[in-house]
Amino acid sequence: MSVELNHTIVHARDNRESAEFLATVLGLEVGPEWGPFVPVATGNGVTLDFATVPAGSITVQHYAFLVSDQEFDASFERIQQAGITYFADPYRAQPGEINHHHGGRGLYFLDPVGHGMEIITRPYGSHEQPPTAAS
Repeated sequence: MSVELNHTIVHARDNRESAEFLATVLGLEVGPEWGPFVPVATGNGVTLDFATVPAGSITVQHYAFLVSDQEFDASFERIQQAGITYFADPYRAQPGEINHHHGGRGLYFLDPVGHGMEIITRPYGSHEQPPTAAS
């Protein structure tokens, strides 16, 4: 059997709020609460289990989601309709823009805790750059 990521725990101030936020943006379902966790499953079977923890103990993380062009369009529309600030870059220097890295599209936004969320339509390194004049 090959190694696969099955689930990860995402710290939140309010596990339901954070799970519903992400599920809404990505067009996913929030699963039934299981113990202290509120799960959101992705299409490849990985579950993000949101857990409420004290605010001072949350370390901000980054989560990137590979989506189809149609899913990107739908998520982007939901982001815009909800008035969520988005950026073309992880440093948040390009607000209100998307990027076109790797021959696709991508953007970054923050969840209610401040975790960096990213949606991309092409995996990193999947698009070769054209040769430059120096090549």
